[in-house]
Amino acid sequence: MVLNPITAFSKRWKKDSESLLTSTRADYVESMKGAKVAMRKLVSSGSPFEPRIGFSRAVRVGQIVAVSGTAPIAADGSVACPGDVYGQTRRCLEIIADAVVDAGLSFDTVVRTRIMLTDVSQWEAAARAHGEFFAAIRPATTFVEAQGFINREWLVEVEADCIADR
Repeated sequence: MVLNPITAFSKRWKKDSESLLTSTRADYVESMKGAKVAMRKLVSSGSPFEPRIGFSRAVRVGQIVAVSGTAPIAADGSVACPGDVYGQTRRCLEIIADAVVDAGLSFDTVVRTRIMLTDVSQWEAAARAHGEFFAAIRPATTFVEAQGFINREWLVEVEADCIADR
């Protein structure tokens, strides 16, 4: 009997999730022996939030790099370009560019960005900064409005995803 792909996935997911619930960490480690697992590289920007929250600026696993929501934090830890969406977006993208390079990729490997704004009516200022970095690369991009960020002076946060050629 041949199952349709959705039914097959659902049965597989149910079986896998049940076994995960009943297995122990030791069982999992034992089951992974001999498996090829991509190395995980954590990239830090030195932000004081990283150890407090428990996150990395970026994480690379194999060919994929995910860059966390990046806030407009100046080198001295203050808010970069207070009140200026364009300047804050540029700062976020500078931090992201450094993280991508620190992960071992080039900036042209960015395939997706997400721009979160506290006031989406300011999207054109953020888009101008984004275009200065990505006019030739043209990743998939989304602009969304967020109610707010950890620091109320942050007007924008940006995320990015990258895929290495090899």
